[in-house]
Amino acid sequence: MTQEHASRRRRRLTATVTDLTVTVQRAFLIGVVLPGGKDEEEERSLEELALLTDTAGAEVVDMELVRRSEIDPATYIGKGKAKELAQVAQAMDIDVVIFDHQLTPAQQRNLQNLFGCDVVDREGLILDIFAQHARSKIGALQVELALLRYHLPRLRGKGKSMSQQASGAGITNRGPGETKLELDRRRILTRISKLERELKESTSHQETQRKKRRSSLTPQVSIVGYTNAGKSTLLNALTDADVLVEDRLFATLDPTVRRFEKPGQRPFLLADTVGFVRRLPHGLVESFRSTLQEAADADLLIHLVDATDPDLPGQIAAVREVLSEIGADAVPELLVLNKSDALTNGQRQRISNLYPDALLVSAITGEGLEALVDAINTALATGLVTLSLAIPYERGDLVAAAHQMGEVVDEKHDENGTILDVRVPAAVAARFEGYSR
Repeated sequence: MTQEHASRRRRRLTATVTDLTVTVQRAFLIGVVLPGGKDEEEERSLEELALLTDTAGAEVVDMELVRRSEIDPATYIGKGKAKELAQVAQAMDIDVVIFDHQLTPAQQRNLQNLFGCDVVDREGLILDIFAQHARSKIGALQVELALLRYHLPRLRGKGKSMSQQASGAGITNRGPGETKLELDRRRILTRISKLERELKESTSHQETQRKKRRSSLTPQVSIVGYTNAGKSTLLNALTDADVLVEDRLFATLDPTVRRFEKPGQRPFLLADTVGFVRRLPHGLVESFRSTLQEAADADLLIHLVDATDPDLPGQIAAVREVLSEIGADAVPELLVLNKSDALTNGQRQRISNLYPDALLVSAITGEGLEALVDAINTALATGLVTLSLAIPYERGDLVAAAHQMGEVVDEKHDENGTILDVRVPAAVAARFEGYSR
């Protein structure tokens, strides 16, 4: 190591927390444009990778967009280009190189040898973020299972075993759980089998909860969308859910379900789901299928979009691609454009022209939220029947059921009982038989 290189390493950004000094990794990001690809799309994806890197806790020092006529099977970008960028990385004292594409285990090993530092791909980076943000038991199980499946084919060439500390700093040193992971093939396979059993038991319990919710005939509305579109903020605004809101990608990972209920309106369950990004790896979709099932089981999807994003079509397409993968593409959808408070009049007009049927809202200021609730109620009204009922006072249970399962349009009282005009699901209309007026 040269004296200049050592000096740069000593000057590396550090942050003191209590009595511990945490070194912030310096990251070099690499994207690739292949034939048929568009520079602007790859640039946007690389910018998103920078946000992901920041969320993972590393500092983006530089980014490079490489043009290739084809993928090199050994190094993805070609040995010559990799050597050239390795010199750049060494000069900038880089700790980790992050590729905006999925690398094969062989490509990752070869690149690490050439760069002389850690190399991760987009999937490994997202997995690291998930490992930091999973809070529930089922979320932790899903993250650990996905991490082990990711690392298993990458053991070759690293000796018979290697270790990770869950508390270790850095994108490539983070692992699930609180104890040391011995990453050898036999132990990983044993651990994967155990996790699959635990996850099956947990998802069975989760499915029982879903069935219970469905049996109550209370409709479920799931908020889906790009990560950082404002899903948690919207859930908080509509239900006072007090869910963590942070201006970072994947700030919340575990789904949250809250009940929306207002006088005279049909109640519904509102679920906040994990956010999506471009090129969300298929393996992650598979590992988090049970979590994403909240969207597939919904009666209605609120597809929330960040209206300030310069690539609205790309953001919408990325979400719909994942919805199709999990079988939720047939669920009715309301397209809702959030963050209207940050738009100019000209931007509002352009968006209205592009998406005339979309709702424009601000989860921060409350603009458009009443119209959104009305639109939700209208969409959920499909399959409802309208009943005019005269219910005697001794059958207060039926009045309560009408409020719980349907939308009470009008309610009056006379000397004989309660007079109701109510819309309820056709499946429960028979419950009120004999009380029509």
